[in-house]
Amino acid sequence: MSDSRINVRYMVGDVQQAVDWYVGNFGFGVQLNASPAFASVERGPLRLLLSGRGSSAGRPMPDGRQTEPGGWNRFQLVVEDLGAEVERLRAQGVKFRNEILSGPGGSQILAEDPSGNVVELFQPAARA
Repeated sequence: MSDSRINVRYMVGDVQQAVDWYVGNFGFGVQLNASPAFASVERGPLRLLLSGRGSSAGRPMPDGRQTEPGGWNRFQLVVEDLGAEVERLRAQGVKFRNEILSGPGGSQILAEDPSGNVVELFQPAARA
């Protein structure tokens, strides 16, 4: 395995809307846009695969279950100033599932993309 990219697949309700959201809010670049079925966006080593109903990943399972967006699995973006980042994103209309939570490792908040998929923003705790 020589590819150092990390691939994450999200099922989305509207591929173009998801592309615009990730590019506009988090600085992803478009690698491939085959909307309305599929798109691939990248930020550093993270490649986010955005799959709509028309993609192969959007097909029903053999037992009839449908793939769907949302849930609680997520990728994490580390930020230097979580409060400022949340303020910037709220001004752009980004929705959050919660308020900033703090623990021994740092602070986090969960943003939702237009299909309900989660992006965790995380600011590590200051080290002594």
